[in-house]
Amino acid sequence: MLIGTAGHIDHGKTTLVRALTGVDTDRLPEEKARGISIELGYAFQPLADGGVLGFIDVPGHERLIHTMLAGAAGIDFGLLVVAADDGVMPQTREHLAILQLLGIRRGAVALTKVDRVASARCELVRQEIAALLADTPFAAASVFCVAPPLGQGVAELRAHLEQAATCAARQPVAAGFRLAVDRCFTLAGVGTVVTGTVFDGEVRVGERLRLSPGGQEVRVRSVHAQGRAAAAARAGERCALGLAGIARDEVGRGDWVLAPALHGLVGRLDVRLFLLPSKLPPLKQWSRVHIHHGARHEMAHVLLLDKERLGAGEEAFAQLVFDRPMVLCAGDALILRDASATQTLGGARALDPDPPLRQRRSPVRLAQLAALDNQDAAAALAGVLPHAAWGIELRAFLRARNRALEEQVLESLGVRIKTSDADWLLARGVWEALLARISAALDAFHQRTPDQLGPDLSRLRRIAAPACAAPVFAAAVESLIESCAVVRSGPWLHRPDHDIRLNGEETRLAELVLPRIVTGSFDPPWVRDLAQETGAEEAVMRNLLIRLARRGELFQVVRDLFYSHKAIIALARVVSALAGEEGGARAADFRDRTGLGRKRAIQILEFFDRIGYTRRTKEAHRLRSDSLLHF
Repeated sequence: MLIGTAGHIDHGKTTLVRALTGVDTDRLPEEKARGISIELGYAFQPLADGGVLGFIDVPGHERLIHTMLAGAAGIDFGLLVVAADDGVMPQTREHLAILQLLGIRRGAVALTKVDRVASARCELVRQEIAALLADTPFAAASVFCVAPPLGQGVAELRAHLEQAATCAARQPVAAGFRLAVDRCFTLAGVGTVVTGTVFDGEVRVGERLRLSPGGQEVRVRSVHAQGRAAAAARAGERCALGLAGIARDEVGRGDWVLAPALHGLVGRLDVRLFLLPSKLPPLKQWSRVHIHHGARHEMAHVLLLDKERLGAGEEAFAQLVFDRPMVLCAGDALILRDASATQTLGGARALDPDPPLRQRRSPVRLAQLAALDNQDAAAALAGVLPHAAWGIELRAFLRARNRALEEQVLESLGVRIKTSDADWLLARGVWEALLARISAALDAFHQRTPDQLGPDLSRLRRIAAPACAAPVFAAAVESLIESCAVVRSGPWLHRPDHDIRLNGEETRLAELVLPRIVTGSFDPPWVRDLAQETGAEEAVMRNLLIRLARRGELFQVVRDLFYSHKAIIALARVVSALAGEEGGARAADFRDRTGLGRKRAIQILEFFDRIGYTRRTKEAHRLRSDSLLHF
């Protein structure tokens, strides 16, 4: 368990930690000379069961709140220290508020310097403390009267902390490791060492991680957890990592050491914002604030989403727009201080690190944020799905929250569309609405253009649901085909009762020309050649082949040149093979592989570009990852 001290300056936090652990956390000469803590201090107390109590001793001066925040982030238990002679003071209140805003719900109170005052004074301060804690999660916290120089009450407090450690809740399952760096130094024989609190996950010696925001890859040479060498460190522990691949001057307080998948910068963040009760004026749109997260702080503007101004003690959904991008996950706690960094305004809980830029204040978006405002990943996902018109990409959702969910949980929440590149989940109602939308779009298409058999997959998506992800749309169409609500004829999609019918003469001509086109393979006859061979007028033959292409029996490569399915499939496979070997199909290579002339090779490659199978990049035609065509 990780314990953080809190309280006003000169109330005896450091002295108390020294009495509990035997470690003097004031390590700087200036701290010893002035008798006050300036930097964060760390101490560890081994337990009989093999565990370790970790202590983070924070400075109490009002000008060092930013340092206190760097140390308080990630702790499990708050130890509020109040001196019996002074009683409750300004930083007592501010530190307590910060603990609450960070989501700390467990703690105890140490009433120090009881040997310097009369018992009546102690009782009066106990009453002050009870009043202070009454409306907080610490209302039932135990209060210990201690006098560390005399040893009074120290054993009882230590026993209470040890008991609390045995009851500590396990951290939720996290997908990746996150450590907030609050100190960095060089150690002989080890190299660069970073220390911090592990927010999520686990790390072992030899693993490769990323340093954010820089993005450099590092390798873990050594691990110290809770003050001793270890094979691994996990969430809720103080950790020191020896890192290879990074110089000391490339790391600083506020950086993060992360699992590679979690590296990403957040410029805008949707949050639920809480303001502390105070006499400060309301927070207005686009107010400028300091945002503290982990051991880092940045400036940001506040855009309120469901209110125009936010008064003291109120809460609202908001979007934070950072001056410089930050590194964070949904569910993280943030602290807001005013632009001059003199007062703590309130806190926020991160909801969405990749918010939309448009319609961010719409009712649908606010409903999504209300659903995301749940620390339980499964519950948040279940709540947001009905408000996600095109589904949720699971990999992005779980990565944003740094959480893992069981497969059976995911499968139970809706319709899942899983491909090699993406993993989508849609609420069942949303899925049914998408199927109905596609069917209605096809009906409208047939009514509007009865002489066409139907659109291809890409065109139907542009008509019916252009915002829908390609894999989701393709899966929806396949579902309609399986249920016989839609028919595929070649590349064309249509309703079962819609067809382009040929008359008797067209049927006779089709039976003559189709075998010729199939036999022609990569070099089929032109319209004029087919007209001459069959005795038909050239315009009649052209119209017939266009109707056959609309029926899905041919592909029109250029105006008067039509290819069979068999030939197009074979040519597409040549393009795919060249893309795999060379990264893309170039005209010269395609010409050599197919035996066609250069002009014809270019015509075919441009046809594949036109139908969305490839995209031309300089001289190469590359396969489109978002293509809905599969030859």
